[in-house]
Amino acid sequence: MGVAHTGRVMDIVILAVVIAVVVIGALGGLVVGSRRKKPLPPPPPAAPDITAPPAEPHVGDEAETPRDEPRRTIEEVDLPGGGAATGTAVEEPPVVEAPVIEIPEPTAGRLVRLRTRLSRSQNALGKGLLTLLSREHLDEDTWEEIEDTLLTADVGVQPTQELVERLRERVRVLGTRTPEELRGLLREELITLVGPDLDRTVKTEPADRKPGIVMVVGVNGTGKTTTTGKLARVLVADGRTVVLGAADTFRAAAADQLQTWGERVGAHTVRGPEAGDPASVAFDAVKEGKEMGVDVVLIDTAGRLHTKTGLMDELGKVKRVVEKHAPLDEVLLVLDATTGQNGLVQARVFAEVVDITGIVLTKLDGTAKGGIVVAVQRELGVPVKLIGLGEGADDLAPFEPAAFVDALIGD
Repeated sequence: MGVAHTGRVMDIVILAVVIAVVVIGALGGLVVGSRRKKPLPPPPPAAPDITAPPAEPHVGDEAETPRDEPRRTIEEVDLPGGGAATGTAVEEPPVVEAPVIEIPEPTAGRLVRLRTRLSRSQNALGKGLLTLLSREHLDEDTWEEIEDTLLTADVGVQPTQELVERLRERVRVLGTRTPEELRGLLREELITLVGPDLDRTVKTEPADRKPGIVMVVGVNGTGKTTTTGKLARVLVADGRTVVLGAADTFRAAAADQLQTWGERVGAHTVRGPEAGDPASVAFDAVKEGKEMGVDVVLIDTAGRLHTKTGLMDELGKVKRVVEKHAPLDEVLLVLDATTGQNGLVQARVFAEVVDITGIVLTKLDGTAKGGIVVAVQRELGVPVKLIGLGEGADDLAPFEPAAFVDALIGD
């Protein structure tokens, strides 16, 4: 009994030991499995292969910065405000170049240099007269044709009659018949008709003060603002300094146009708000001209002809306001030569508004009606002082009667 009992006890002990070993082994496996689920540390980086080509940058890389760029110091780091840390100069803004100042063509002899352009448009008048005068018999029909030629060229009725009477008398008394003699005779009479003794100087140098003040008037479309700009070039070419007053405030482009002309020759332009008071702009222009010590102030005025009363009030006010500084030295009326007799109607209206002292005839190269020079002088009793012979910047020329007549009749 004792031996058998002892054997069963030993079996139980052995079984218990086996179960314990199995349980301990199972628990050990669970612990090892849980430890293997943790991420393993990355292996140490391998030495770079210096023979391999550099890899292309991936999205998110600073591709615009080379890898071998040296590290920037604090002095070189850009600050958020657009500047840089102490020790580095702020980048300068781009320099805006000033407009190039042009050197206008000298005015002396300018009309002579433009003679070819003038003669092309006026050739019909001079050649027509010479052809008629060269006829073998100068009968009444021929003299009537001469009159018609002059009237067609807008010379005007009274000046035409005077010229024909003088020509008839001289041809009858002198017996002039050769082409050279006829050309010389016609030249003399035309120069007399144009008026060689009239004072055609543009008054810009008053003896007792500075600056001279010139007001430019005329209907919009005659080239008034352009003429004012070209006149500034004439004065600058003669060594004068100029301020421009953009008193035509009713045309949006007028002030810009005038300022562009001024910038090209270094002339300052005074302007006001669009649709502002023209008299105020004119007043400021003269004031600034005096403060700057310039020689001449040119004032470009509005040229609306809706009603005569409105025009008279407006120009009259500009004149009165300007004369609070000093008297006007010149009031130049700009007329379009292509309008012919219609230009004379405009001239009469403006002459009633302000005291016209001189006439500027524009677009004279585009018409064969050069006789308007004579007609408008007779109408207003004031001389043509300047003529426009094209669209070029230096195509405004002082009027010279002899050069003008030479262009009419040719060589």
